[in-house]
Amino acid sequence: MHNKQDIHNLNALIGRLMTLVQLRHFLELANTASFSKSAVKLHLSQPALSRSIKSIEDEFGQQLFDRVGRKIELTAFGQYFYVQARDLVDRATNLKQSSHQLLSGQTGKVRVGLGSGPGALLTSPLLKYVASEFPKAHLEIARGHTTLLVQALRDRQLDALVLDIRSLNPSSDLEVESLCELPGAFMCRKGHPLSKARQVTLVKLKDYPVASTPLSDEVARILVDRYGADAHPDVLVNLRCEEISSLLDVVRSTDAIVVAVRSLGPDLVTLKMSPELNATAKFGWVSLRSRSESPLCGYLRTATKEILSGH
Repeated sequence: MHNKQDIHNLNALIGRLMTLVQLRHFLELANTASFSKSAVKLHLSQPALSRSIKSIEDEFGQQLFDRVGRKIELTAFGQYFYVQARDLVDRATNLKQSSHQLLSGQTGKVRVGLGSGPGALLTSPLLKYVASEFPKAHLEIARGHTTLLVQALRDRQLDALVLDIRSLNPSSDLEVESLCELPGAFMCRKGHPLSKARQVTLVKLKDYPVASTPLSDEVARILVDRYGADAHPDVLVNLRCEEISSLLDVVRSTDAIVVAVRSLGPDLVTLKMSPELNATAKFGWVSLRSRSESPLCGYLRTATKEILSGH
């Protein structure tokens, strides 16, 4: 019998002294019980295989095989060593395979935070992308306000963000890659009283509820520049929430008007504002400068850019 200390010592010795090549030599010989057959399979000469096995026996001061004529069989120590060696080689093989899968993006876990606009455009496409291209990988998507998402990124609860980067305060610890700019618009349902108007002024617009997600300071500045102080989101917007999909549902079934990225409401009518809005959302990929990007995260970044370019 081997006590726990013996097992610990054996594992320590194996980890320190044995190479995986030697262990594979031993396992092959134990499986074939023939030096000649094992040598052929391992592409070694019989003397070289004998030296490899003898080096293991010398390290432990124990014989691994009993030689009976031309036949060999495992000793009691050899039988125990076989179990341990097979486990170590299997774990090393699994580690190699797992590392390859991780480096190729086939496995791994990525947590991405999406702002309101990107969330509406990207949530389903990114989930479908991972499900089809990396079925063994893990993708978690978080939605929320920019401030909360950035804090989660800094706390390493998220790996990357996709935001309207105009709502982001510049910071030296953040890496920001611009992905695309998408035009914004005031939109309403088909059949809305303003849907066929040749020109819509702010005065006419304010006869109806106005909906939006939280807008950046830059967008607020553009609105005020175009239409005056009454166009500031704090004054103009009646209905505000992070989920643009919910706001779009409201607009489709009421006389509410939404200000959002145009491509989010392909079934809605763009109001002909006077003057024209001429504003865009600038979406970007945000990560921590101090954090290395995983292969899977890199694939997602590329996919995100391709998805947004289609809008």
